[in-house]
Amino acid sequence: MHILIVEDESRIAKRIERMTRDICGDTLQSLTHINTLYEALRFIENNTLDLVLLDLNLNGNNGFDLLTTAVSRSFHTIIISAYKEQAITAFEYGVLDFVPKPFNRDRLEQALHKTIKKEKRKTNDIKFLAIKKRQRIQLIPVEDVLYIKGAGAYTEIFLADGKKELHDKSLEKLEQLLSSFFERIHKSYMVKISEVKEIIVESGSKYMVELKNGTRIPIGRTKYKDIKKKWL
Repeated sequence: MHILIVEDESRIAKRIERMTRDICGDTLQSLTHINTLYEALRFIENNTLDLVLLDLNLNGNNGFDLLTTAVSRSFHTIIISAYKEQAITAFEYGVLDFVPKPFNRDRLEQALHKTIKKEKRKTNDIKFLAIKKRQRIQLIPVEDVLYIKGAGAYTEIFLADGKKELHDKSLEKLEQLLSSFFERIHKSYMVKISEVKEIIVESGSKYMVELKNGTRIPIGRTKYKDIKKKWL
């Protein structure tokens, strides 16, 4: 993994770095520490990352300015901050975890393992998907999303108003964040279960879901029984 630590306190940054190297072991390919908002934004623009560990108060600058950019990208974001009251908003924006300061090794390990082991978030507190659009970040309410289609390293977000948006995160990463709302019904599709109108069995053992808006989406053969049980 390629990890970026964004933390303005040198002592805490060194502690995070030491623990992260120990926890990640051989899975860690690179670990970078940056202590300013501007430099972190520039680094994110020019480097490939798997994870950002972000403080929300950077020399008096609001880390949420970086957070909205970070959550729109292909990597996951974990907040490490003393501002516990901001945890709810951070989760609504789509962070993978929020580690409150002061923290110990066990709590950081718990957070990092969500990335290493690709664990799914069990709570349904995410309210937005942040997407890059025309050099700015747009927040899409999760309640407006009907289904999501994998498109290589990216995903296509299909909305209730008929629009389609492109997200930098892969289907696997969005599945980690959205598993309490959406169900992976196919290698290329996630569907909001509450939008499913009917499950259809076609000739040749082909399975489909029909959404309330009439859209039909294939179900993988190995997932049919599980999807039917959850839908019923």
